[in-house]
Amino acid sequence: MAILVDGMSALEPAVAYDFLGADRRSLHPAWYRYTVCSPGAEPVRIGGATMTVHNGLDALRRADTVLIPGWCSIDHRPSEELVDAVGRAHQRGARLVTFCTGAVVAAEAGLLDGRPAATHWNAGAEFVRRYPLVRIDPCVLYIDDGDVLTSAGAAASIDLSLHLIRRDFGADIANTVARDMVVPPHRDGGQAQFVALPLDTRITALADDPVAATIEWASARLHEDLPVERLAAHTLLSPRQFSRQFKARTGTSPHQWLLTQRTALAQRLLETTDDPVELVARGSGFATAAALRLRFQQALRTSPQAYRRTFRPPSAA
Repeated sequence: MAILVDGMSALEPAVAYDFLGADRRSLHPAWYRYTVCSPGAEPVRIGGATMTVHNGLDALRRADTVLIPGWCSIDHRPSEELVDAVGRAHQRGARLVTFCTGAVVAAEAGLLDGRPAATHWNAGAEFVRRYPLVRIDPCVLYIDDGDVLTSAGAAASIDLSLHLIRRDFGADIANTVARDMVVPPHRDGGQAQFVALPLDTRITALADDPVAATIEWASARLHEDLPVERLAAHTLLSPRQFSRQFKARTGTSPHQWLLTQRTALAQRLLETTDDPVELVARGSGFATAAALRLRFQQALRTSPQAYRRTFRPPSAA
């Protein structure tokens, strides 16, 4: 395994070493052997420290797995030399693994074209704009597409590392490593549950706009039945006119906006109250607990109960 570093946060390279690079031959005699490399074998700035790297890109010629633990910035294009070396390694048969924005290097090499891939949710929109052939999934923690595996933001590198161990050595060994590192062997949900869903204040700031006034009015009544006919009547427009103007201002439909705001309200209620899921569902406009569970599964890849366990502050319990 070649761990390719070229400037990034300190967490992802540490995860690569602690989970995959540390000597665990007591668990399996064929445990990973690794080499750290970088373009030019030069010192690499990671966080507030400098890592001395002794191997250049020649190490990729021998590796059966190339791991890119993050990238310094989605706005920083990797060099042609680096992209070339990664592409040739993969063409030779090496498996490619990327953590977080390390997917930038794989995308630049064309190795994600037509494939599903994961990266940090905050970089997703720019990633899609820059690499339109890549099928970015902003919800999942990681994606295993056979010879190319990608993960979401920093901590998701742990999830992908454990998945890699599970795939290569089996569930028992992956669970043993998870216990040793004091992390769950599998996390419920996906990265979508970490994305904030705020009300768009740019819309409510338009005081003379009847659509903006209706958005503010509806925001205080998310628990009520709000069909487009009722929203349009408040704006003194026909449903068709209202829907057209609403989309022009918000970029989405009234129905999708309501779903997003009700999901955000349900998240806040789960984080800050003891209300059972049935009450949270009614209080956020989903009517039934079943409807709320379905929405959480579709939008956040988790359940309301699991979300509450993960995000409720201990002081609130």
